Amino acid sequence: MSSSRSRRGAAGQPAADMAEIARADSEINSCTPVGLPATARVLFAVVDANGTLIRGLGATSATRLATGMYQVGFDQDIVGAAYIGTVGLIAPGGLAPQGAITVAPRTGIPNAVFVETYAASGHTDRPFHLAVLA
Repeated sequence: MSSSRSRRGAAGQPAADMAEIARADSEINSCTPVGLPATARVLFAVVDANGTLIRGLGATSATRLATGMYQVGFDQDIVGAAYIGTVGLIAPGGLAPQGAITVAPRTGIPNAVFVETYAASGHTDRPFHLAVLA
């Protein structure tokens, strides 16, 4: 069942017409997990710039390896997973510092992700959010 709130439209977006709404509603129940095992999980970690694991789901550890380089451990093998990272605050309020982030499987550790954070000047410590679709 779709939300009437989503049909109001947001500032700057055109309102959806009835045909678009009907199509979107019909797709809600038709989605199938292509290629995902029955045990698929969404894991996440919120990590401070100093490498402290602030909170997470399935996250077991975070370590600052060097300036702007981190390792985040999880409670399962995530070699075949997808990784999504963003520079982000560890608490509500304000805006995250500007920066970029890259994420990759951790070489030699099947349950960890390697994270690098950057500013315009190069590697810089930044707080970040990491999602793992395993």
